[in-house]
Amino acid sequence: MNSYRKNAIIVGVLLIACTAATILSITYLGPILDDPDYLTKLTENETVVIIGALIEFIWAATAMGIAIWLYPILKKYHEALALGSVGFRIVEGVFVLVATLGLLSLLTLSQEFVRAGTPDASSFQTLGTLLLAIRDWAHNVIVLIAFCLGALLYYYVLYQSKLIPRWLSGWGFLGAALSLAVTLFSSFNPSFALSWIHTLLNAPIALQEMVFAVWLIVKGFNPSAIASGSAKTDIN
Repeated sequence: MNSYRKNAIIVGVLLIACTAATILSITYLGPILDDPDYLTKLTENETVVIIGALIEFIWAATAMGIAIWLYPILKKYHEALALGSVGFRIVEGVFVLVATLGLLSLLTLSQEFVRAGTPDASSFQTLGTLLLAIRDWAHNVIVLIAFCLGALLYYYVLYQSKLIPRWLSGWGFLGAALSLAVTLFSSFNPSFALSWIHTLLNAPIALQEMVFAVWLIVKGFNPSAIASGSAKTDIN
């Protein structure tokens, strides 16, 4: 019987890598992009920006990979929801790359700004504000909504199938639902997105995914649940 042990380990590693890349992207690039003089800072920290872009490529690839490697197992229990989770996490990865493109465009704009000097500062500032807004909407709204919807779908299937303990999949489902609600609320109230309450309410899903990752690497999927899913597939 296929225990999908390889899938479990790969998904666990991808969960850790995706979370690490997400945190690194925010902490690594945040001080530069949040600086009032960001157009100058970007050029001064070109190497940091390029490394940050590479980190975001890892974020995008691992986000998509999580659902893709879960799909062969989850489709045995609910193919439509399993496919939906893949779709949403691909959307997540695509918009992470959109935000990365915005970052690299800002770097180019910064280099031109430094060469041009102060006379044309207003036009550069206007374009920079637009590129930052695109990046912020992609990262802080669309990416998070796509992640939450994808997570809700695969945690629902995991809960119903008992492939992992229900306390763990239920925690993931509730954490993703809470994160989705917080994201939708903060999209209409930008100041809330910067508050410690916003961070606190996103913490449950972040912690759960690390526990989920370790569980998959150490324990894998429930063999009896896999046998049950295989039996259903054979009958169909």
